[in-house]
Amino acid sequence: MTPRRPSDGSRFLYDSFDAAAARIEANERVAEQRWAALEFRLAQIDAVLERLEKRIWVGVYGVAAFLLAQMAETLIRAAMK
Repeated sequence: MTPRRPSDGSRFLYDSFDAAAARIEANERVAEQRWAALEFRLAQIDAVLERLEKRIWVGVYGVAAFLLAQMAETLIRAAMK
């Protein structure tokens, strides 16, 4: 709140505006904090999704390797007969 000189008029003319400005600034600070928290949480979710994607690909390659091994075993047994 800015200091007022007595010749500026009644303090009641300015107090409501000062309170509204303070309330707006407080709301802006809260919004900034919420935005920062949201960005932090989204970064965490992104990291989790990236790890999950890697695990899924490892599983897919594992299944493909198993099927190829089964096919190779079948071909080797057929060639032996």
